[in-house]
Amino acid sequence: MNIPVNFAMWGMAILPIIVLIILMIKFRWGATEAAPVGLIVTIVSAMTFYKAPANLVAVESAKGVWSSLVILLIIWTAILLYQAGQEANAFLVIKNELSKLIPNELLLILALGWVFVSFLQGITGFGVPVAVGAPLLIGIGVRPIYAVAISLLGQAWGNTFGTLGAAWDALADSAGIKAGSDEYFKAAFWAAVFLLAWNLVTGVIICWFYGKGRAVRKAFPAVLILTLVGGGGQLVLSQINTTLSNFIPAVLALVIVMLLGRMKLYNTDWKIEESSIMDRTERSDKAEGEIPDMTLFQAFLPYLLLSAMTIAVLAIKPVNEALGHFKIGITVPETRTGYGIVNMSSNNYSPIAIFTQASMFLFLAAIIALIYYKKKGWIKEGGIKTAFANSISMTMPSGMAVIGLVIMSKIMGGTGQTIVLSQGIANVLGSKYLLLAPFVGLLGTFMTASNMSSNILFGGFQVTTANLLHVSTSGVLGAQTAGGAIGAAVSPSKIILGTTTANILGKEGEVLKILLAITIPATILIGAFLFAVFGI
Repeated sequence: MNIPVNFAMWGMAILPIIVLIILMIKFRWGATEAAPVGLIVTIVSAMTFYKAPANLVAVESAKGVWSSLVILLIIWTAILLYQAGQEANAFLVIKNELSKLIPNELLLILALGWVFVSFLQGITGFGVPVAVGAPLLIGIGVRPIYAVAISLLGQAWGNTFGTLGAAWDALADSAGIKAGSDEYFKAAFWAAVFLLAWNLVTGVIICWFYGKGRAVRKAFPAVLILTLVGGGGQLVLSQINTTLSNFIPAVLALVIVMLLGRMKLYNTDWKIEESSIMDRTERSDKAEGEIPDMTLFQAFLPYLLLSAMTIAVLAIKPVNEALGHFKIGITVPETRTGYGIVNMSSNNYSPIAIFTQASMFLFLAAIIALIYYKKKGWIKEGGIKTAFANSISMTMPSGMAVIGLVIMSKIMGGTGQTIVLSQGIANVLGSKYLLLAPFVGLLGTFMTASNMSSNILFGGFQVTTANLLHVSTSGVLGAQTAGGAIGAAVSPSKIILGTTTANILGKEGEVLKILLAITIPATILIGAFLFAVFGI
């Protein structure tokens, strides 16, 4: 690779990201409007400064469209699942019955927006927790903007060891670390330590959203217990079995939060009436709809089915291997920039495993729910048709934004812009690079919407840089994937998943503004800790 790493090249590489953030936060553009502008800037930078020929841009764009398909399928099927519950008025049942089971409103928000979405992240990932969690929070009265923000925060800590360790395995493979080696478990240890701290921050921040200091004081015992069970359990299991190190603690946390609802401190009706994140508007019975004769179990049935199918397919190895054989990919030719960046050809690029993909589980759960609710009489005549029509109409506007963002990330990767970004920082800072090591992970997830992709993109680079600086590779890799996990809360593509199912498409900038104020300081603290321990 002969690509020069200088200020001009670095500036052009980061320009599309800066443009995206300014348009979404300063000018409050939605991702649908901002993504095409960011894409145009990326293409201009690629072809003028990075010597990318037109065929490379075309091939990377095709890769982007193909990769977008996975995200769009998740958006559509998650919305369809939501519409099934909406048509049957299942969310009214969830709201009423959970309020009885967990009468403390703040604990209920923590249960749905932190614990439950963490559980979903542990088994499914790929944005499903955000797409599913936001409507559930809206159902109990949380304002849509905060329903999306809370869901994004709640799932972030599980983005390394969740989805049965997919992102972690990708990091180990990219960094060339042998599974089960001392270095493997050292890196897992530091990743889990950073994520434990982030998990605690998440619980406290959700409480702060709800009612500032008063809410934090009320819920801190529960937050501490849930953090020790979730983040602490993940830390312990990361030294035993990384595949299940997030899933098992997430399941235990679900049980614990229900038990906490019966404790003296939380078993009475408690709420902060003036909470800024709650919609206290009185809704008429006509507006809300008639509450069906449905149990909480029946209302939650689609999500229980989703969990059961995911566990059965992903955790049972023979089932996973049998269904995983059915894959569809596309053929892409080799491309090369004028600086010698080579993108290899492939006859089966980024194959989609049809029957083990998250959208398949969502689709099956939605179809079963629609049929079951219809049979029970909870969905009226024409309701199934309405659910499908609404799911398509809600998905369509977000499609352009998702495709634009993913193509943008592919072109940046295929022309060497992402490498220049990270390498430029390392060259300038020397050992102080440790301060920004987690930001590289965050940047990768921000661009690709996936901690797994971020780890694949930057895992090898982080190891090389750590060796050149003679610092701990395990600490740097832990910071890389922890930063990537935190980045899952601010990735525009994941924010779109939430704003779409929350029916506030176009408000992505408002959500991003809220979350950047939390994720940036948290990432700075991880970098500062890393530098204090390994760089001084």
